[in-house]
Amino acid sequence: MIAVDSNILVYAHRRDVPEHAAAARCLTELAEGQERWAIPWPCVYEFFSKTTHPRIFHPPSTRAQALLQLEAWFASPSLGLIGETDPFWPGLSKLVEAGRIAGPMVHDARIAAICLHHGVRELWTADRDFDRFPNLRVRNPLVDDIRN
Repeated sequence: MIAVDSNILVYAHRRDVPEHAAAARCLTELAEGQERWAIPWPCVYEFFSKTTHPRIFHPPSTRAQALLQLEAWFASPSLGLIGETDPFWPGLSKLVEAGRIAGPMVHDARIAAICLHHGVRELWTADRDFDRFPNLRVRNPLVDDIRN
């Protein structure tokens, strides 16, 4: 199963970012495909927070636009929304120790732990901070598309 990080979601939604076309293409392929894919719940919240924030985007997405986008992705029959379930804490605490995590980096550790807990084989992200978690395979699906 492939999981998608919030930055890829934001890029797919916001037409005003250079990565939009590549990210939208990636999300469309996942949403319309047969292979199971996932969005971690913390990425849903971060997507909404970033796209509707007036200090990040000018103008920001409206609540209605962000919610409509999420509902469109949620309608994909191959999508699974993943989050913390028992026993989640042991995996997260190991990642925090191994990655020497402190402060806001715990957000990425939480996403990595959720992915590992649910058997995600690959996290699609443009965030290099996930390299701190060697047990989670990460890939930036936009790199090849952006260079072309």
